[in-house]
Amino acid sequence: MRILLDTHVVLWALTDPARLGRRRELVADPDATRMLSAVVVWEVAIKVGLGRLHLGASVGDWAWRARRDLQAESVAISEAHVAGVADLPHHHRDPFDRLLVAQARHLGVPIVTADRLLSAYDVEVLDLT
Repeated sequence: MRILLDTHVVLWALTDPARLGRRRELVADPDATRMLSAVVVWEVAIKVGLGRLHLGASVGDWAWRARRDLQAESVAISEAHVAGVADLPHHHRDPFDRLLVAQARHLGVPIVTADRLLSAYDVEVLDLT
């Protein structure tokens, strides 16, 4: 199974896996293909720049380690992903989450998240709660 990881899922998986709850096994499943989007790295970079998140490493090093430690494949942001945001209803104001939803729809994969608002979109959500 291919799964797209929301930002908080990546952060929790790396720092506090117990917070993943019942989806912890899915995130750690060796048969799952974990997908780490550039959207996540972008959101982390913004939070670091605003002083709301401290990584102990550069964002680039953190992203490399996250891919390595989670054995995740990198997903770039494409023009089709960005254009797909225009097709989404406005259930959610967070631009990072909206772009992740557009990516998941385009790639045909579920999103692993604890954000219940994402369930309002026409995308498969694997809820952590």
